Amino acid sequence: MLQPILEIIRGQVVESTHFGSIAVVDSTSKLLHSYGDPYGVAFLRSSAKPFQALPFVERGGVEYFNLTQSELALACASHETAQIHLDAVKAMQGKIGIQESDLQCGPHLPGDSSNLRLVIQQGITPTPNFNNCSGKHTAMLAHAKMRGLSLENYLAHEHPIQQDILTTFSEMCGIEKEKIELGIDGCSAPNFAVPLMNAALGMARMCDPRGLSETRAAACKKITSAMTAHPEMVSNHGEFDCELMTTAAGKIVTKRGAEGFQIIGLMPGVYGGNGVGIAFKVADGDAARMNDNLESAPRVRPAITLEILRQLNALNETQLQSLAKFGPEKTLKNYAGLVTGKSHPVFNLG
Repeated sequence: MLQPILEIIRGQVVESTHFGSIAVVDSTSKLLHSYGDPYGVAFLRSSAKPFQALPFVERGGVEYFNLTQSELALACASHETAQIHLDAVKAMQGKIGIQESDLQCGPHLPGDSSNLRLVIQQGITPTPNFNNCSGKHTAMLAHAKMRGLSLENYLAHEHPIQQDILTTFSEMCGIEKEKIELGIDGCSAPNFAVPLMNAALGMARMCDPRGLSETRAAACKKITSAMTAHPEMVSNHGEFDCELMTTAAGKIVTKRGAEGFQIIGLMPGVYGGNGVGIAFKVADGDAARMNDNLESAPRVRPAITLEILRQLNALNETQLQSLAKFGPEKTLKNYAGLVTGKSHPVFNLG
């Protein structure tokens, strides 16, 4: 069952409580720790992106189109539509030989504050490349084009690339395809709901692919290497996923998902000899909040992630201090700068 995971305190009173569940699993399928219901089913949303890129990489797509590491990272990204992201996705599409109009993700406003101001001030109408999933969609189209498959229906559940993704995701997470709940993501691509334990297992294997085929293991390493080498492409400078991967210096992979989902991978040696996957879900969805600088951030997932990593001793004190603006405990202030209370995690991993 869901348990309290983070409290918001005003004065001496608990004003709000967020609930959630956590699963910590190693690459041998062993449930190491949990909180709440580790078997609870949740959609991965954008946390699925590394898995969605995997069959494309496994089939040699990176080499076929001569993609760079940063471009591969963008294929696994929920980017913020900073200029570096717009430039990179356009360059990818040039290499692949597709048009922005081929993307079926739809447009939305930038998450990057500088580009958001520009869009508002200049009355710019966002296009599909502005979508934070445009890198993923560009890679899906590349996958289809490489295999001579239709581009027009590349998001259909029955399309061969989507079937490849589903099969690969099933194998990585150790769950039969028939038991995976399917839905449509915010970007119109198929998405998957599985127990937290299975999602965590998939990330553990992504970080520690020993025992997988040589081809798949190599593809997993390409993806984790790209994400950790170019975390600014996975999200943006200053965003939590980017800053955590930068601070962890190649030892931790993380990918946020909408509606309160987060997945984290620890490389072998960070916590025991095997790779470790962590998946958690915040029940209320952890909606992002925007500050006066037009910067948006969730208040629950970064704090919970850091508390999990603190309890596992996966980050040292210096690393935790460098990320202190994200939590685990945060002092809360009002618009006048007066301290009103604090937010803090309230779980202990079992």
